Amino acid sequence: MTQTFIPGKDAALEDSIARFQQKLLDLGFHIEEAAWLNPVPNVWSVHIRDKECALCFTNGKGATKKAALASALGEYFERLSTNYFFADFWLGETVANGPFVHYPNEKWFPLTENDDVPEGLLDTRLRAFYDPENELTGSQLIDLQSGNEARGVCGLPFTRQSDNQTVYIPMNIIGNLYVSNGMSAGNTRNEARVQGLSEVFERYVKNRIIAESISLPEIPAEVMARYPAVMESIATLEAEGFPIFAYDGSLGGKYPVICVVLLNPANGTCFASFGAHPDFGVALERTVTELLQGRGLKDLDVFTPPTFDDEEVAEHTNLETHFIDSSGLISWDLFKQDADYPFTDWSFSGTTEEEFATLMAIFAAEDKEVYIADYEHLGVYACRIIVPGMSDIYPTEDLWLANNNMGSHLRETLLSLPGSAWNKEDYLNLIEQLDEEGFDDFTRVRELLGLATGADNGWYTLRIGELKAMLALAGGDLEQALIWTEWTMEFNSSVFSPTRANYYRCLQTLLLLSQEEARQPLQYLNAFIKMYGAEAVEAASAALSGEAAFYGLPPVDCDLQVFPAHQSLLKAYEKLQRAKAAYWLK
Repeated sequence: MTQTFIPGKDAALEDSIARFQQKLLDLGFHIEEAAWLNPVPNVWSVHIRDKECALCFTNGKGATKKAALASALGEYFERLSTNYFFADFWLGETVANGPFVHYPNEKWFPLTENDDVPEGLLDTRLRAFYDPENELTGSQLIDLQSGNEARGVCGLPFTRQSDNQTVYIPMNIIGNLYVSNGMSAGNTRNEARVQGLSEVFERYVKNRIIAESISLPEIPAEVMARYPAVMESIATLEAEGFPIFAYDGSLGGKYPVICVVLLNPANGTCFASFGAHPDFGVALERTVTELLQGRGLKDLDVFTPPTFDDEEVAEHTNLETHFIDSSGLISWDLFKQDADYPFTDWSFSGTTEEEFATLMAIFAAEDKEVYIADYEHLGVYACRIIVPGMSDIYPTEDLWLANNNMGSHLRETLLSLPGSAWNKEDYLNLIEQLDEEGFDDFTRVRELLGLATGADNGWYTLRIGELKAMLALAGGDLEQALIWTEWTMEFNSSVFSPTRANYYRCLQTLLLLSQEEARQPLQYLNAFIKMYGAEAVEAASAALSGEAAFYGLPPVDCDLQVFPAHQSLLKAYEKLQRAKAAYWLK
């Protein structure tokens, strides 16, 4: 068999692919390659997913087909090992009360009477970083996955790299502030750690360049000429009508970062891709392959025009958009002829062991502490790296303002609504409670509760605003019901099925008619049936009377059996739990 070695990897691509695929089969995961793209020479990307759980998927990229597949499989192990596939979901009562929720080496810290952050969590430096005013409470740190207040706060062990001490960091903080940043898997410990640290630099420097509207130096032609495969990819893009800028993003040789910007003159937009690695050539290749990961040439018209509004560019919501899909705003200043830094022909490369030491030295020079959790329970080394002040994707205020556990206390109540028979005022009181607790009307209820509902029912598209329409109907407040029904039609109808959109048109008509005291509803019944269909008229009439206000929401039991998508997710998690238990028993 041919052996293909690429820079930055400690094993041949063929060996990595075979090993990763066999390990997944051994664990009970059946992965399929769902989509391949090769839009220009030397740029490949692949989408892989679990045949039995569509929510478990990853994307890989590379200069060759094998490199892209190895990348996708590595990311799959990264997300399995760190539980990232399950980060947005409630795992149910069985897992919440099981021997362990996340890992056998987790530690639980019971809530205190005054709800302070329990002793033993975090170190002094982390407490000062996350909670400088000492306002954080223990109950704010309960993890979404268990929602188990009786058990307390779940802390996961990380090794503080400066002195190798173990520090317990709440799963809640990891999930809310760091999401997928700093996670990696690889053939060896050092290879994976170098990848994880590089990713931290990539996103930190990317945010700085975008937020500060930094002007970057172009990479000279003679340097680009060293990388003919990358040059061929860029030449093809330019021939297709997409001018390319390749920039040194190292900020004067300080960080191993590259930036490549694609312009689309057809609609006046641009898209900036960033990549990082101690090896200049690897970083450049990653940046170009990232540019087209999961995208064909026809998909390059969804970005935004550059702007002179530096304040808008620097807003956190814009930086979040760049993290999610790179479609945020870019300042025209990025392209200025006179760069803010000189070009540096940098190199931080060596063996993966040397590269790890080199990258760690950069963090030390910046006085940044690095915390690493190692995971080897799936037979492939993976890690999660946290660098407070550098790897945070969301600001610490989100622990107060947008904590992913904010709706946990409402889960049982909201899931019990279909088929409920409360007093009318109780439904209206729930609207008031949602307002008082500050829930955004646009919030999807399934995300608030941590549910994988599948797309075949009303829970999938239900937002707080639509829920308020239903509650107002159940509470008999038709005036308020009309307000929220019209809100729903304006802001949510684009994601509705034709049947659901038709129901809301019918409901709005019936609500408007209910305000017309001089008109007799029966006079219009025949026309309504011809316009909306008998089924919609019947459903809307039942909602209007308060008899069946929760249209399209199937009743949900505490085991969430009504949601096959959630059940498939839990089955995937069971496989992981078995592997963890077996590994930690050794």
